[in-house]
Amino acid sequence: MSYDSIETSLAEGRPLRLYRFARGDVFWYYASGDQPIVHLNRTYVAVTGGIIDDGIRQTGEDSPDDLTITAPADLGVAQLYRVAPPVDGVALTIFARHLDDNDTLACWSGAVSSVRWPALDRCEMVCSPLSNRMSMTGLRLTWGRGCPHALYSSACGVEADAWRVDGIVSALDGASIQVAAAAGRSNGAYTGGFVEWERDGVMERRSILAHSGPQLALFGGTGGFTVGAAVGLYPGCQQTTTACKIFGNLVNFGGIPHMPGVSPFDGRNIF
Repeated sequence: MSYDSIETSLAEGRPLRLYRFARGDVFWYYASGDQPIVHLNRTYVAVTGGIIDDGIRQTGEDSPDDLTITAPADLGVAQLYRVAPPVDGVALTIFARHLDDNDTLACWSGAVSSVRWPALDRCEMVCSPLSNRMSMTGLRLTWGRGCPHALYSSACGVEADAWRVDGIVSALDGASIQVAAAAGRSNGAYTGGFVEWERDGVMERRSILAHSGPQLALFGGTGGFTVGAAVGLYPGCQQTTTACKIFGNLVNFGGIPHMPGVSPFDGRNIF
């Protein structure tokens, strides 16, 4: 039978949800029932303790359209959000079908926004539909003395790989890591930059808050790192002409360093 005919029947329906989470080339497949379901040659495993969502809504508003998935606290994909969320996010596609029927409908698509653990035995994953991105405000270029371009972006023009330094994590304390290779640059050179490493088959990044010798304080702490892990270090930029000269990139500096310090909006007469 077709999905529509079962869905609209009086007593034939035995609805199931299939949840496909994706982060790069890494996938998690879960089924809402008590037995595994095969769809497109992928096995969606039954979750001990159950997995369920609070329903699909299409109100046209951002927050009301968010979908919340409740699952056991140790759900694999949820563990990515225990310390700091993954830099590239996790996409979610939900499929609807009925038990013992192969007709499957992709009924929801979006991404995981946040995860919380309201109790020791369960987690709640708040997911936003793709339609929410349509209402996001785009970046606006403003005038200022500092450079508005993100380092290593296409507007900046600096090649990240040319400035990468490889190293090994020798120690960590929950807030910072020790990498001997970081001492090769002056203190503060990596502040505002980031560290990159492989985690569960995916390249992860974490911003560097402060740099002193081999010590790198990280935004989000050291969760996901292990002693002996290979990392790539990328220096930061202070968004000034002096910093831009270090990268040999002054031609692409996006700020107005000689902007006058008088504003037409502070009440003073500038004429």
